[in-house]
Amino acid sequence: MAVLSGVTTTAENQQVQRRIVTVLSVTQVVGGLGNGAGLAISALVVKEVSGSSGWAGMAVVMLTLGAAAVTVPLAGVAVRAGRRPALTLGWALGAAGAVLTVLGSELVSLPLVLLGLLLFGSATAANLQSRFAATDRADPSQVGRALSLVVWSTTVGAVIGPNLTGPGATVARQLGVPDLAGPVLFSIVAFVLAAVMTFAFLRPDPLVRLEDAVQTPTGVRAALPHVRGTTLVAVYAIASSHAVMVSVMALTPVHMEDHGSSLQIIGLTISLHIAGMFALSPVMGWMSDRWGSPRTILLGQCTLIVAVAVAGTSRGSDLQITIGLTLLGLGWSASVIAGAAMLTRSVETSARPAVQGLSDLALNMAGAFGGLLAGLVVAWQGYGTLTAAAGALTLPVIVLVLSGRRVAQVVAPD
Repeated sequence: MAVLSGVTTTAENQQVQRRIVTVLSVTQVVGGLGNGAGLAISALVVKEVSGSSGWAGMAVVMLTLGAAAVTVPLAGVAVRAGRRPALTLGWALGAAGAVLTVLGSELVSLPLVLLGLLLFGSATAANLQSRFAATDRADPSQVGRALSLVVWSTTVGAVIGPNLTGPGATVARQLGVPDLAGPVLFSIVAFVLAAVMTFAFLRPDPLVRLEDAVQTPTGVRAALPHVRGTTLVAVYAIASSHAVMVSVMALTPVHMEDHGSSLQIIGLTISLHIAGMFALSPVMGWMSDRWGSPRTILLGQCTLIVAVAVAGTSRGSDLQITIGLTLLGLGWSASVIAGAAMLTRSVETSARPAVQGLSDLALNMAGAFGGLLAGLVVAWQGYGTLTAAAGALTLPVIVLVLSGRRVAQVVAPD
């Protein structure tokens, strides 16, 4: 029988949990700034370097593929060595990707920019796995709260990040690099700081590991037997909601620029979108704990439908598209936080890191697929068709959750 290492008393565990959530939250502020800065202009960098709007969607594709590529390996590192080295590695790889992105922009090399964005996505993987790290020692009745507090902490950096387009351009000119690469310079600094803070302060490690963890299977094959019933609903809801959000968000900066919107307005729109994703996450976590994850997921899906309808009919209205993108973030927040809480509660402790890694893999692959199709759909039929197609993706989730009332009764809190 496996023996748990690092087990503490209830009082000690609560103190450790508070410290873990605090460190993860502060790190998310810093790392979120780097992700927000890069996310806002990545599509524009690719468009500038490639000379074609058709390539713009590849920015989010590479970011999400990069996150997908490392998420399962990072989960394996977490099982064998702990969350601290796994998250540190993710932030460090993101910093390396940001460096390559700036270099590719300077050299006008599309392959180098795409490679840089691929590695940049590792920071997204670290960001995502931080929310699960917050639940490792959490009381089962407070899983949604712990998870959502760390997600909420991303708000500060993620909202400020897209608004660094102006200051970033100023710094870029001083350093002799293209204006659009300027915000990515802030990403480099932010990711390095996040890596250092994680390695130095995330002690004790959040993950209470098995002493025989070195023999514990950690890959996709090990996770698949646990993905059934409630867990399957959770993974599907998370991945589908992310695909809706990414596909619309990825092409919105290009759509706005084509309609004459300034970089400042585009940055503000993305900031409010990210605020929608993260600012109310404690509310979403509370709803998931008290109201039940299935109901919270349904609320998120309905919000996504309204969001794509508003954004898709905005034409050249900056105000309307900003409202649509903000609602898009809120719908994503409700769906993904409730889905992650549902997943965590439904899987036994020893299998959680592997299943959580698989869930993040599904999330990122869905995002990559959505981002790839987004560019093609917009080039073919326009932004309105893209939003309509994205809205259709919510329907299977709604049907699945509504038809699974038994599942809802099992996962709803007492």
